[in-house]
Amino acid sequence: QVQLEESGGGLVQAGGSLRLSCAASGSTFGINTMGWYRQAPGKQRELVATIASGTSTKYADSVKGRFTISRDNAKNTVYLQMNSLKPEDTAVYYCNAHHVLLRNDFWGQGTQVTVSS
Repeated sequence: QVQLEESGGGLVQAGGSLRLSCAASGSTFGINTMGWYRQAPGKQRELVATIASGTSTKYADSVKGRFTISRDNAKNTVYLQMNSLKPEDTAVYYCNAHHVLLRNDFWGQGTQVTVSS
């Protein structure tokens, strides 16, 4: 199994920045893609950004140019740098890890990001 621990959420004014971190522990060998998803009240969970075990990244159109995903494979940690935050970025952000050997996806508990106007 894999455990994911997120940190870095909080309250910020529009235009501000936050950095989310997600540290994986447990059976981390075999984790391929890691990423961030978010879910706003009354909406479905949506992809924010993913990063493969190399450096290949993918972003939602709504965050391109504002958010940057990165990872430290030695620390089994993925980061999400969020700049120029907007009120519509308000959501619970979830870390995800895809494990190719366990053939399963693992999720963190979520961290709240609130952007005030």
